Amino acid sequence: MKVTLQDIAQVAGVSQATVDRVVNSRPGVRAETRAHVLSVARELGYRLRGASGQTARLRFLLPYGTNVFIRQLGSEIEAQAGDFPGVSVTVEAVEGFDPPLLAERLAALRGQAEGLGIIALDHPLVREALRGLAAAGTRIVTLVSDIQSIPRVAYVGVDNRQAGRLAGYVIGRLLGSQRRGKVALFAGSLSYRGHQEREMGFRQILYEEFPLLEIVELREILDDRAKARAEALALLERRPELAAIYNVGAGTAGIGAALKESGRAGRIVFVGHEATADNKALLLDGTLDAVIDQNPRHEAREALAALAAAVRGEPCTPVPPRLNVIFRENLPEDL
Repeated sequence: MKVTLQDIAQVAGVSQATVDRVVNSRPGVRAETRAHVLSVARELGYRLRGASGQTARLRFLLPYGTNVFIRQLGSEIEAQAGDFPGVSVTVEAVEGFDPPLLAERLAALRGQAEGLGIIALDHPLVREALRGLAAAGTRIVTLVSDIQSIPRVAYVGVDNRQAGRLAGYVIGRLLGSQRRGKVALFAGSLSYRGHQEREMGFRQILYEEFPLLEIVELREILDDRAKARAEALALLERRPELAAIYNVGAGTAGIGAALKESGRAGRIVFVGHEATADNKALLLDGTLDAVIDQNPRHEAREALAALAAAVRGEPCTPVPPRLNVIFRENLPEDL
């Protein structure tokens, strides 16, 4: 005999409306109640959303551009999607630096996806669009750079403030704690909370541990390698005394090209992020001293697991990825 919502409600001791909200992944139910109802439903043999024949739609919105790490993350999400039965996964590239355009795209997703994974600017228009999606029942996971003050299921990514501190520590130790020096920062956009947090952590550890190092410039390069190259060439001409560069986001290949063109590769301490193929080449030839790495394979798996569980109303606590410092001497074999 077919199990009905009324059957579940009677056994669980809740209203039929509550059961309807739970099995259809709608908001407005306490986590404890949701878990209890789901347990009863499974015991009675009710087919939950995401089970065979009831596919849950997951959408990932990732910024397009020259950011190799983001492309790797998207590829990993697509490659691992088959490990999560009962869901269909779509990865979509969107304009990452235009909040009105992104907010418009998010509004168009209402009713189109049960789960959303997103890397986006922490902007009022974006936050409001995400709140609207959440209110309509879409479960949201933020990736790489968090967006706070929204009803998200989880953030999957590294502690970006810690990442900035780690980069500052590496630069400070490579230059020497007793050396005075000028340091420049590059960021994709400080509207990304992750980039803000990395800058904050970097400034904090220089203030605490390496007070003789002075940050003299901060340039936004929109994670674009051509813009990064142009900005770096101009910086190197203005600052002949520059001792170090920290690139908070993408565009490291462009900065590396500028260092080579100016004849200052290997003479300026240079630290960036992500162990990509481009960055591997820069590490090997000595242009880049170190990268702070996060694992896109791990982040893809945890984001998929969190969303797949969330659309079923099941608990899931993502395992945070580890921060790794990669030098020329410990390059990963699979890079």
